[in-house]
Amino acid sequence: MDPYLLVLLILSPFVVTFAYAGIHELLRLRSEGRTTYGLVFDEETGTSYVTGISEGEEPFDPEDFDPSDYNDPDRSETEDESKS
Repeated sequence: MDPYLLVLLILSPFVVTFAYAGIHELLRLRSEGRTTYGLVFDEETGTSYVTGISEGEEPFDPEDFDPSDYNDPDRSETEDESKS
């Protein structure tokens, strides 16, 4: 197999993925305007993720993060069982 063809086959999924993401973001930019992206913390699951943040909302600050301050489903089930 030709080395150039092998390189093309390996890199093509990445090129297609980045092109798709770029087109998707360009279409979103044209329809919704500029967006500020930031880290958001979900207290229900205890996870953080990157998403668009509205103007009135503050992004998640990792310095203020307390890992024990979220709803742990495993812990709440064991507490409910111990109460009964």
